[in-house]
Amino acid sequence: MKQLEKAYDPKQVEDATYQFWMDGGWFAPRRDAAKTPYTIVMPPPNITGQLHMGHAMDSTWQDILIRHKRMQGYAALWVPGTDHASIATEARIVAEMKAEGLTKEDLGREGFLQRAWKWKEEYGGRIVGQLKKLGSSCDWSRERFTMDEGCSHAVRHVFKRLYDEGLIYRGERIINWCPYCCTSISDAEVEHEEQEGRLWYIRYPVVGSDDFVEVATTRPETMLGDVAVAVNPRDERYRHLHGKQVILPLVGREIPVITDEYVDMEFGTGVVKITPGHDPNDFEVGRRHNLPVLKMMTEDAHITAEGGKYAGLSREDAREAVVADLEKDGFLAKIKPHPHNVGTCYRCGTTIEPMVSLQWFVKMEPLAKPAIEAVKDDTIQFVPERFTKTYLHWMENTRDWTISRQLWWGHRIPAWYCDECGEITVSETEPAVCEHCGSKRIHQDEDTLDTWFSSALWPFSTLGWPEKTEDLAYFYPTNTLVTGYDIIGFWVSRMIFSGLHHMGQAPFDTVLIHGLVRDAEGQKMSKSLGNGIDPLDVIEQYGADALRFTLVVGSTPGNDMRFSDEKVRASRNFANKLWNAARFVLMNLPEGFAPGLPAADALDLSDKWALSTYNTLVGEVTLNLERFEFGLAAQKVYDFIWDVLCDWTIEIAKPRLTGQDAQNADAARKVLVYLLDGALRLLHPFMPFITEEIYQALPAADGAGETIMTQPWPVQDDALDWPEEQAAFGEVLNLVRAVRAVRAEMGVHPAKRTRMVIETALPAPFVAGQGVIQKLAGAEQIAVVERFADEAAGMVQVATPTARVFVPMLELVDRDMELARLAKELAAAEKELAGLAARLENKGFVEKAPPEVVQEIRTKLERAAEKQARIQESIDALG
Repeated sequence: MKQLEKAYDPKQVEDATYQFWMDGGWFAPRRDAAKTPYTIVMPPPNITGQLHMGHAMDSTWQDILIRHKRMQGYAALWVPGTDHASIATEARIVAEMKAEGLTKEDLGREGFLQRAWKWKEEYGGRIVGQLKKLGSSCDWSRERFTMDEGCSHAVRHVFKRLYDEGLIYRGERIINWCPYCCTSISDAEVEHEEQEGRLWYIRYPVVGSDDFVEVATTRPETMLGDVAVAVNPRDERYRHLHGKQVILPLVGREIPVITDEYVDMEFGTGVVKITPGHDPNDFEVGRRHNLPVLKMMTEDAHITAEGGKYAGLSREDAREAVVADLEKDGFLAKIKPHPHNVGTCYRCGTTIEPMVSLQWFVKMEPLAKPAIEAVKDDTIQFVPERFTKTYLHWMENTRDWTISRQLWWGHRIPAWYCDECGEITVSETEPAVCEHCGSKRIHQDEDTLDTWFSSALWPFSTLGWPEKTEDLAYFYPTNTLVTGYDIIGFWVSRMIFSGLHHMGQAPFDTVLIHGLVRDAEGQKMSKSLGNGIDPLDVIEQYGADALRFTLVVGSTPGNDMRFSDEKVRASRNFANKLWNAARFVLMNLPEGFAPGLPAADALDLSDKWALSTYNTLVGEVTLNLERFEFGLAAQKVYDFIWDVLCDWTIEIAKPRLTGQDAQNADAARKVLVYLLDGALRLLHPFMPFITEEIYQALPAADGAGETIMTQPWPVQDDALDWPEEQAAFGEVLNLVRAVRAVRAEMGVHPAKRTRMVIETALPAPFVAGQGVIQKLAGAEQIAVVERFADEAAGMVQVATPTARVFVPMLELVDRDMELARLAKELAAAEKELAGLAARLENKGFVEKAPPEVVQEIRTKLERAAEKQARIQESIDALG
């Protein structure tokens, strides 16, 4: 049996324990027809990433689920892996090269990719080591990378399949272009922020008249690419302009006035400029009216040569120059403030430039429909349910997905262009010739795929698909996806439609959403605010268990939580409390001690109370975990260990352990070991390291395994259900608490003992619990009576719901002080009584509330009235 050190030191325990788990192979489940599989796929962190509080919370929640299910007997698989993160990784490597005076072009594509793979090998595994420090019990033998050969094969297979089905196409469409990253990005990668802008009102002369029409715009520089102005056909103000032409100011080009229902008659003047090359709505209008598309911006957001005198200017400088010329030439009518949403790149924060470009797209409507239905019919459920709306809003309003990226790092698009016939060959493997004309003169598309294209396949590509592997057959579909609400559109939606389309099954049944980890003041952690906290620093100072527990207690699905040093210290203190309790129990075990509960007739009232309380806890914690109420479950285990086990059961057991009754002492030991063992199992998913270390020191029961993580999860046992005894001893503890509170308030030294009279109509529990009351309430002699008939003068009186206690301590205290204390108690009791009475006087409550709830309030009212009466009697007795 292992000996526990005097003090718990996470640094001496955690790394060694994790290696013990790894060496034992306990993270790797075997496919077992007799077991039910339970699978989680880790949201793959970027290889550029470093563990932050969001990762720590995400991984802790997943580990709680997987450890709980493992102990429940499931074949529990947690698949880890990392994402190649094309934009972020390429940007990091390019920046590193820039410092060396190099560019991508200097190295060429192959040279750059060699450097990228080298960078991945050097830095990409860093976050994996950090996840291990946290205690993540992933099956590292199944670790995947989005660009490993298996995942790459899956990507090429999906691309070809969707292309063959007509769901992937290449075409000119308006896309989101990041001028800084110099690549297209999808709608999901655009972050919108409200900015203070302006509306410029520009006069467009009407051809063949002296009239002009005022057009309001937020982007005057894009007028260089205008091909029409539009009015709503129902707008009577502009009926006379239908079919007319206007002159484009500064350019002199004649453009038509068109009518379209898209025009909002309330916006600006009700007349809008149409620039199909640089506005997604205008692009659609242009397609309806067969308008030309003029591209006026370069890829780095400068005006093209077609911009005349403005050519070469940045879009910001062009705006200033255009506005100045409009004003000079009399075309600028007015300027008004106008706050509006501006799209920015989620990676670099640069304002997005809508731009018409030849790109690859996924046709979303056919894929979105079944994915919408799968959530509406509860095949997939979001927790909390409110995030269903977020998902449905995204899917019901989705546009075709731009999947091509102008990058080198990533999955290169498996499409080859023929230099002779101009046709496209799409293939899973590199073709030797054009499939249309047989020419060998073919070249591959230069672009790569959106990172999220490969991530969308993660739940099944990681299990070996498109090969029909045994892992895929056994572990798919997965069960719970744990993720943040910020990537529902990016990732969750795409996994759902990909799983349904390629596997014929939803990839998971539950999407568990967690919130953000904020600082102690509720602010979002960020580098700019300087309030970020490195989880590794917290682990170094307090241990991984303390960090994990802090990230769980008080958390609820979908809601943000606050993180503070104070909370981590409380978690560390809890670990120390548990450690000291375990040491006490173990130090009081004799050689050859055999664990196991004694017969029921060998248990005293306190044993049955503790065991019954534990039994109730098992049921509640299990239910909380099934409902993903991790914060509630952790708090209940905390309360049981701190309060029931440490503060009561161990204290009550001390005189029994040193007493002359050997059978009573053995019963106390067996109950303590049973409760400690059970508490460790319930706590293990939350604090795996300390629970494993203590478990290794416990005397082994028959059939016990090598590690706590494979021990059975506790289940409720009817044989441990003693509700009457639990309630009865609860009254004893209520009395002890009440007497302790009065003694503390009156400043009575804990060592001072006195006699005590307990007046109660229910004497049995207090007679049975006399030993406990004597030890814990400072009583040297106890009398239990139904009615206290002696003189109460000079007696301090304490009221509980079922008893009144008389303690002759007034010689130790000031009588006036005692009267003041009782007056406070009376006021509190009267307030409680009034609140309960008000609820029962509310007809709506009495009629609508469940009968058992109403009865519970009535019972509380009766007890509150009795307590009030007893307090008043105590005041009267002091005269």
